[in-house]
Amino acid sequence: MPPDLSDRTTRCHDVLIVGGGLVGASLAIALDGLGLDVAQVEAAPAGALPPVFDQRNLSFADATVNALTALGVLQELRTPPGPIRRIHVSRAGDFGRVLMEASAYGRDAFGQVVVASDFGHALEQRLGRVDGLVRYRPARFLAAAPAGESLAVRIAGADGERTLHARLLVGADGAASGVREALDIHADTHDYGQSLLVARVRASRPPDGTAWERFTAHGPTALLPRGDRHYGVVHGVARAQAAAALEWDDSEFLARVQSAFGWRAGRFLGAGPRSAYPMVRTVARRITAPRAVLVGNAAQSMHPVGAQGFNLGLRDALTLAELVAEHRQDPGCAALLEAYARRRQEDRARTLEFSDGLARVTANDAPLLRPLRSLGLMAVDRLPALQARVAGGAMGFRGDVPALCRVPA
Repeated sequence: MPPDLSDRTTRCHDVLIVGGGLVGASLAIALDGLGLDVAQVEAAPAGALPPVFDQRNLSFADATVNALTALGVLQELRTPPGPIRRIHVSRAGDFGRVLMEASAYGRDAFGQVVVASDFGHALEQRLGRVDGLVRYRPARFLAAAPAGESLAVRIAGADGERTLHARLLVGADGAASGVREALDIHADTHDYGQSLLVARVRASRPPDGTAWERFTAHGPTALLPRGDRHYGVVHGVARAQAAAALEWDDSEFLARVQSAFGWRAGRFLGAGPRSAYPMVRTVARRITAPRAVLVGNAAQSMHPVGAQGFNLGLRDALTLAELVAEHRQDPGCAALLEAYARRRQEDRARTLEFSDGLARVTANDAPLLRPLRSLGLMAVDRLPALQARVAGGAMGFRGDVPALCRVPA
């Protein structure tokens, strides 16, 4: 039974997670078995998945696959994921390309492609087995204030408002984070002026494990190999064109994607429902406050080029879970907050720099930049040390990697 929000008895949780999406749910699972009082504030009611679990295609890095398998999540998928055995990168109008093979690094795949709705179902199944997890849903976060050795957190549900206490408050509530705002943590934003159309497409040649990324001045067009013999397509358009693009019929959409991408996967024959997402980068200036931390998109949301967003957010959650395990006596203590900020610094900075730099450089159509981009593509393709560094980042092995990410389950 969900908690009764009309009960005004103040309860103190060791860890209170605000957000029921990909990263918040993963954190709740990672904290299972620690013997702590963990609670989650979720906007979606029981029996419904948050809107984030839609038909988008998630590219899980190898480190993410390791961790989610160890946590017992991927075993709950209803359909098999699609392995990414090679990565092909090119840019329209430029010479050169990058081709990376997982087998060259002694691996079967760089990662896996999972449909977001299927992943949401898998997380929900695993959350149902988390011992003692309290789920306030549907409920929304209102405010937080210091209260001695905890934070007083106000939430609201269908039955009214109540106040909880938390020794550690976790903001996992997305790019427009209410927790971040309540903690008075400012964020820097950058609008790329692009929107990404996301859909499922069927091609004359079924996926063979290749993930394709084709850059243009209006954004990337990516094809991800799903496990159902379809591709997940991401097609960038100028923001001003996004509303009209959603009105294209299937033949027009497929023609546009074909023109941007070429014939590497054959002819595109059919498409599923489409949705559009504006590309805006939001980066919190700090990721901790007294007795509080930010994870996932609440800490940083980025351009999806390179498919780094959820993978970075999961590493936030797993690092935090490791530190909570080390500081069970007081999971909101200053030592934990300092360690979390320190351990996330390199991974966060390098991933944000990679994503933002790649998005800006590949969208810049200046003629003088084209030969430099071409040289860069050829360098990554032909210099083993440079390619190994790029491949390691693509697989999620960057910075202080959480233990569950490092070893296959």
